[in-house]
Amino acid sequence: MIIIDVKDGETIDRALKRYKRKHRNIGLVRELRRRKQFTKPSILRRNELLKAKYKQELLEKESEAF
Repeated sequence: MIIIDVKDGETIDRALKRYKRKHRNIGLVRELRRRKQFTKPSILRRNELLKAKYKQELLEKESEAF
């Protein structure tokens, strides 16, 4: 449970903004969406490798430009 202490003289809008930021940073919605479907560990690993390969290619392209 997220607890936000409203400080003296703080507007409700400011407190709500802090609440939303905390909610986003803990990744609750992202975690719920991830848990909606089961993904096999082999698929997760494959996606990690493809992502790493993509990032590596971007870095190589960037270093070639200079």
